Amino acid sequence: MILIFFVLGLIVGSFLNVVVYRLNLAESFVTGRSHCTHCKATIAWYDNIPVISFILLKFRCRNCKTKISWQYPLVEIFTGLLFAVIGYKFFDVIDVSTWASTVYYLGIVSFLMVIFVYDFLYMEIPGLALWPAIGFAIVFNLFFDWATTGLTGSVGGQGGIGVLDSLVYSGTLGAVVAFAFFFAMVAISKEKWMGMGDAYLVILLGLILGWPNILLALMLAFSLGAIFGIILIALKQKKMSSQIPFAPFLVLGSLIAMFWYQPIVDWYFGLFF
Repeated sequence: MILIFFVLGLIVGSFLNVVVYRLNLAESFVTGRSHCTHCKATIAWYDNIPVISFILLKFRCRNCKTKISWQYPLVEIFTGLLFAVIGYKFFDVIDVSTWASTVYYLGIVSFLMVIFVYDFLYMEIPGLALWPAIGFAIVFNLFFDWATTGLTGSVGGQGGIGVLDSLVYSGTLGAVVAFAFFFAMVAISKEKWMGMGDAYLVILLGLILGWPNILLALMLAFSLGAIFGIILIALKQKKMSSQIPFAPFLVLGSLIAMFWYQPIVDWYFGLFF
């Protein structure tokens, strides 16, 4: 089953590469055959098999021999690994109740991968991926709360669920707190420390992770960003005044918190108690 999810992730990752490329060109990613970004030749199906075609073609276009970017197989493999983790942690073919949560996490990971790659390449968070993702998260949070409380239950009431157990309440709180923090940094620095796109992105991350899980994601994002920045400065690839895209670190921190929040928190507090 994990292998099935991995292969599905490879296929979806190939599609996400197309989405990123065509979003930047303002082209439709629903219609039109895949083509070489250099010579524009249409890519045959046998040259479009995730990872395998990249290797068989020796990393070059069959038609013009231009090198194929490593972005394509890396996105495919990383998406495949994330899908495999989701299949392992959330999916049980016998338990139908796990199917909806699995679809939710597969969708969320797909949106986050587009945002990750796009911001890494173009230093911009694509609204055409971000806002649909926010709508997707809200709809599923409402659905999961409804499924938990039932038609007659109520959040915080008799027969209902606690406020912080409600994904709508927890997600909203996480989104509001994260957005307020980032908006303050944007306003104070006049977008020198952080862009407004990052402030909008943490709304999505807050809805996904909820409260207080979003705090771990932000802590990891800032830590990973700082480490990466120090390494680049040490290698003389960047200067102290240079800008680097922050959305990839926000996404990476959120993925870690999404899958391993409790083990990380238990490990951290275990250092002191």
